[in-house]
Amino acid sequence: MNRLILLLSLSISVVQISFTQTGNISGIVTNRGLPLEFATVGILNTDFGTSTDANGAFNLSDIPFGDYELIVSVVGFKTEKKSIVLSKENKDISLNLSLVEMASLLDEIVISGTRTERYRSDLPIAVQVLTSEAFEGTQASCLAEGLNFQPGLRMETDCQTCNYTQLRMNGLGGGYSQILINSRPIFSALNGLYGLEQIPANMIDRVEVVRGGGSALFGSSAIAGTVNVITKIPKKNSYSVAVNQALIDGSASDNLINANLTQVNKQANAGITLFASRRQREEWDANDDDFSEIPRILNNSFGLNTFWQPTQKWRLDLSLNSISEIRDGGDLLDEAPHKRTQSENRTSNTLTGNLDVKYEINESQNISIYGGMQNTDRQHYTGIDGEDGYGNTDNYTLQSGVQYNRTFRDFLGGNNTFTLGTEYQLDDIFDEIPAYNYLIDQRAIQSGTFLQSDWVVNPKLTVLSGVRLTYHNLAERAVLTPRFSAMYSILPNMKARFSYGRGFRAPQAFDADLHIAFAGGGISTIQLADDLRSEFSDSFSASWDFDKATENYIFGFTISGFYTNLKNVFGNLRHH
Repeated sequence: MNRLILLLSLSISVVQISFTQTGNISGIVTNRGLPLEFATVGILNTDFGTSTDANGAFNLSDIPFGDYELIVSVVGFKTEKKSIVLSKENKDISLNLSLVEMASLLDEIVISGTRTERYRSDLPIAVQVLTSEAFEGTQASCLAEGLNFQPGLRMETDCQTCNYTQLRMNGLGGGYSQILINSRPIFSALNGLYGLEQIPANMIDRVEVVRGGGSALFGSSAIAGTVNVITKIPKKNSYSVAVNQALIDGSASDNLINANLTQVNKQANAGITLFASRRQREEWDANDDDFSEIPRILNNSFGLNTFWQPTQKWRLDLSLNSISEIRDGGDLLDEAPHKRTQSENRTSNTLTGNLDVKYEINESQNISIYGGMQNTDRQHYTGIDGEDGYGNTDNYTLQSGVQYNRTFRDFLGGNNTFTLGTEYQLDDIFDEIPAYNYLIDQRAIQSGTFLQSDWVVNPKLTVLSGVRLTYHNLAERAVLTPRFSAMYSILPNMKARFSYGRGFRAPQAFDADLHIAFAGGGISTIQLADDLRSEFSDSFSASWDFDKATENYIFGFTISGFYTNLKNVFGNLRHH
């Protein structure tokens, strides 16, 4: 009798275990690295639910195995949804969930307006952001194609044979805009010819655009505005491979292959992002005259971004990129360039690199030491009817600097961040075609010291002011460039901004000066006059914007206007 009772007990226990297989879901909910208390965490279509504690932590236990949809929500934040599978192999799931504020959907962290990290909506300078998702959504293959979708910007193609481009901001030509790579002005005048089309989209994390005078922060040539290309930084482990095949007018092939790989260590204090891109585009003849309207291109690019943060106070960022391109236009493209009726052929190899070291002294102070470089080697041919139009170009750019930031939490009733920095920049270019007696041998050196005050006077008013003193070896004297901006919050979602900036351009060779064109059946080149003087500008802008974000949509509009007064404008004189 006792044996029978024992067997019955064992059988009941086994049955009970087989029907009560459960798992647990736990985790932490944060926003910008800080814990979110009282966030609601629940499983869709079930009675399982809880809320986060003061540390942002939650725990859901004894959940039967199965597929679920986890919902995390809190007032003022975008609801997060995550698919969960509980099973014998995966019965204890731990999650780290970061919620996004509804306002921050319109409020990226940017650095171009003040050279410090600020939320875009808090800046007295209007900064437009073009994200990597926007590049993907528009199927842009390179930087130039993506910039076409930014208000106030216009990409212009100025040569039928080689398709060199310039970026027009506020109606001004390409030489008036400053292109930055990771906030460093290493994008030289030579790169301005073809570089906007050479930078692949899969290299870009975001592009920050500031229209209006920016010489107070970035020195010479930031008159129309500044375009800051931020390359992808390691955020989380991922990889991707993409292939895009396009046809121009249904005939000319444009093939693009992109690959990205990101690895971040478990401590999240070190990571690396690798990217590679290959683009092969055939020439396109629009009117069947045997001369290309769009040249053939073979572009190979690869690079990396890496960071290391050994302590909370120290951080090191390094980026390296290599871009090589063959660009060939004209007629008879299967022949050598000098055997054609008309030809422009460019073979270029460009290396760029940035190194930034940042030290956080305390919560109110930090210092950065940084440097950047660019080197371009270009072999080229420009000629008609077998002319000897071969030439070569060597260009290198070096930039270094140090920047100190200090925040005063109680400055006349508000907060004020002072930025003090000094920089050195060298741009050396040698461009020659012996047969045409064409030669540009130029070394442009500038050093500058800048001071900026970013003063949040009160919750409604922010005032930004600054000045830069620049010494340029090609300018007649030292140049002082001030700036002033103010933002007033009319309503929480409505802001008005006003800006003034003074800018200058030293008498040096710019993008278009390095291009050799066909004119009237001959060759046209640009040379610099010996008596050129610096060009100055006064730039004014004003804007009024309204933004509203909800969980399901974002709505907003901006009304802006600008006025730029140029003095001692560079012009072209024709000589025969």
